[in-house]
Amino acid sequence: MTDLIVTTEGRAGRITMNRPKALNALSWEMSLALEAGLNAWKDDPAIDLVVIDACEGRAFGAGGDIRNMWEHGSKGDYAYSRGFWSDEYRMNALLRNYPKPVVSFVDGIVMGGGVGIASNCSHRCFSEKTLLAMPETGIGLLPDVGGTFILSRSPGRTGEFLGLTGTRIGVADAIFAGFADHFVPSADHAALKAELCESGDVLAIGRYARDPQTAQEPEVAPMLVDLQDEIEDIFNDTTPMAIVENLQASKADWAQAAAKAILRACPLSVASTLIAIRNAREMSTIEEALAEEYRFTYRSQEFGELNEGVRAQIVDKDRNPQWASPRLEDVWPDRAMFMLSDLGENEWKHGKRA
Repeated sequence: MTDLIVTTEGRAGRITMNRPKALNALSWEMSLALEAGLNAWKDDPAIDLVVIDACEGRAFGAGGDIRNMWEHGSKGDYAYSRGFWSDEYRMNALLRNYPKPVVSFVDGIVMGGGVGIASNCSHRCFSEKTLLAMPETGIGLLPDVGGTFILSRSPGRTGEFLGLTGTRIGVADAIFAGFADHFVPSADHAALKAELCESGDVLAIGRYARDPQTAQEPEVAPMLVDLQDEIEDIFNDTTPMAIVENLQASKADWAQAAAKAILRACPLSVASTLIAIRNAREMSTIEEALAEEYRFTYRSQEFGELNEGVRAQIVDKDRNPQWASPRLEDVWPDRAMFMLSDLGENEWKHGKRA
């Protein structure tokens, strides 16, 4: 079975994530195949737009293939993961800057590497089944694949909240935070895709888009838009330790849950994520953010805590990572700054190979 289906239909290039048993986790081969398809259609006059979706199942894409990275990294082979990330980020940048409309359809779980595909598209159609998160701090990474760039442009301090805690959100919050554009009910996805392929015209999306508030179950509240003042007050502080103290001082359930999530996560990742999101606010292109993210991911196995995070969450599944630096005070700010410092000759240069 092909993990990524690349074909054409009418006026559209079609890319379908097709690895359902792995929740469409993105492999290195899938990333390269996706990039090749995009490059093939970029100057093809027969193709007006690109449609990216996933096979029927629970997920659009639940992240990158981090187990494979762990298998290499735990043996001291860091080149594998570094090569994967370099090529993946090049594909992310291509998606973000693509000269033709790219329409993503999310109808389930979308996290990490899946977000790097779905949310870097120009037209992003998410359904009521959406479950989006950037949970990288829990495994010793930081929100990458352009995640810091997207989070830096979320309203107020929403980006810090989502990036540090890995909180899961639905379609309305995904639109509010800047990860999606339209709520298109799951039942309408097939019809909209067919119309896009036939017409090659993205204006068709407007006929299917609905009010995202109607997609939320009542028990999902409070929504991000309703928490803005509190999030601003709590996450506007300068250090991750102060942010945790602010959360713990709040009587709100969401704040207590956020504090616990941050304290469970990898301290080095939390501290680096806070710096990276705030740095990204001063950047004008996704390439700048990807280059900074690459500095962290490049070091994440050799000098960071990724191997232990993946062991605890994915491999042994004991959910009990033994962080080498277990307190935020241990890593703020020096070690976090080191993880994001210039790589010299190893800097990410738009993913170009030497």
